[in-house]
Amino acid sequence: MKRNEVNKADLWRIEDIYTSVSEWEKDFSELNKQLAGILQYKGKLSDKYEFLACMECNSSLMQKLEKLFCYAQLKHDENGADEEGLSLYGRAEDLYMHYSTYSSFITPELSALDDVTLSAFVHDPDLAVYSYMLSEIRRSKKHILSQEEERILALGQVAFSGSYNVFNMINNVDLPMPKIDINGERKRLTHGLYSECLSSKDPELRKRAFDGLYRAVGSLINTLAANYASSVQKDNFLAVARGYKSAVDKSTDSDNVPSGVYEKLIKTVSENLDPVHRYVAFRKEAMGVDKLHMYDLYTSIVPNADLKLSYEEAFALVKKGLAPLGSEYAELLQTAHDCRWMDVYETDNKRSGAYSMGVYGVHPFVLLNYSSTPHDVFTIAHELGHAMHSYYSSKTQDYVNADYSIFVAEVASTVNEVLLLKYMLKNEADPAMKKFLLQYYLDMFRTTLFRQTMFAEFELKSHTMAQTGKPLTVESLSREYLKLNKKYYGAAVTHDRAIRYEWARIPHFYSAFYVYKYATGITSAVNIAKAILTQGEPMVKLYKEKFLSAGGSKSPYDILCDVGVDLCTDAPYKTAMNEFADTLAALEAMR
Repeated sequence: MKRNEVNKADLWRIEDIYTSVSEWEKDFSELNKQLAGILQYKGKLSDKYEFLACMECNSSLMQKLEKLFCYAQLKHDENGADEEGLSLYGRAEDLYMHYSTYSSFITPELSALDDVTLSAFVHDPDLAVYSYMLSEIRRSKKHILSQEEERILALGQVAFSGSYNVFNMINNVDLPMPKIDINGERKRLTHGLYSECLSSKDPELRKRAFDGLYRAVGSLINTLAANYASSVQKDNFLAVARGYKSAVDKSTDSDNVPSGVYEKLIKTVSENLDPVHRYVAFRKEAMGVDKLHMYDLYTSIVPNADLKLSYEEAFALVKKGLAPLGSEYAELLQTAHDCRWMDVYETDNKRSGAYSMGVYGVHPFVLLNYSSTPHDVFTIAHELGHAMHSYYSSKTQDYVNADYSIFVAEVASTVNEVLLLKYMLKNEADPAMKKFLLQYYLDMFRTTLFRQTMFAEFELKSHTMAQTGKPLTVESLSREYLKLNKKYYGAAVTHDRAIRYEWARIPHFYSAFYVYKYATGITSAVNIAKAILTQGEPMVKLYKEKFLSAGGSKSPYDILCDVGVDLCTDAPYKTAMNEFADTLAALEAMR
């Protein structure tokens, strides 16, 4: 579908950031001249008032830069082949690199201050808004380099993002997607259409889509392997450069997450894979097949029960499902719909998948590629969860504290999914549809908790391999991935040979050690959603004030503890695992 064929109401309104490219150009030119102004504070940060002035200047520059960058990215993501969007995005990246270079003195200069001065700053009421930022600098001092070393790393920002940009260009533009037969019509396979095909009841269509996609991936597998290996080497280099034992240690420490959470997640999930294997076996039995293929895991196992809604129907359902979060939340959802915060449908060369992007001082934006699958319905709830998290944090916090940690980024989105699912289960009278929803909930766990933990274990293995001098090749990466696929899915499924290439098409692998946060996210979300539904308004109030509005004003671990989720204990994991086991038992009882 071409972009000009989509109803305007279903396109996001990036004019809310800039009314035109010429207005963007004006701000770009002005900011380019202002960036070097931050240097006037270099060498003066030990003085409280110079520090305060520097922080205010820095926040002002960053807000302007964020608007420029977000507008450019949104425009680029509308159409990856559009030269204007690509140019704006590249120039915004370049401007960000210049800003990073100019401002690179701030953190090392602050970290070089004696502890008495830093402690005084942390506890100074006049600097309260910067208290958490300063306390993080104190905590991370040993990993902050000299000013010159920080400047050099800042200069490498664009180069370090090269692998990610190459992957996006391959995945969104250059991947040679085949045409396949779909209901008697030849159609070019896209990422969105692939997901739709895998949910089809037609096993031959599922196979054609699966084989077609992996032929395309396989045709570029050597390039993809070299590109991913480069990304892993970059991760390991930056970890060593900052004095970390490993890239995963750098990642968890950067989020101020207690050490061992990553390994604990993998260990806990690995010890509880029997219910997943049992569910896969149940799927095979329910589908009545001799062989259950990997491409059979996304279709409904319930005959004559499906959820195929128009976008407007899906949005209305999402609003009903999220009603426990209160009237204010419902009004914000409607505003997102009516005021065009969302870009709804897949169009030519549009970025695949879905995301939410907060723009401080404007509002969040949501990219969708809605194609009427059950997954797409829940994606609306998921991405609006991100958007509302950004909205509340931006509304409540100063700019410096508005951006929440990646570690908690998937919690609000998954709370929404769980609440929607619980609403649908509670209000569904048709046994077949109820069975369908139980299956869907189990698949949510399988894909978000178990599959993402499998991805996390793969990332840990690939980075460890590179760190210990083992080459990352098509063969070595694919061999390790296939082993994990067998471990997590069990013996009831046929581990199709092509699935060994799945690692090569996962965008999040280019943001190393991100995917495990989906798993800890659903663990946290199940606990929070349960508390909302059992405790009502007191928990909703706590959730909005202590979680959604907290931004990055304190450690993500502490923020979760504030709403009753302590990931250093067994309790939240036990609750999530019990939820999966209970849901599976309910489905098995409906045989």
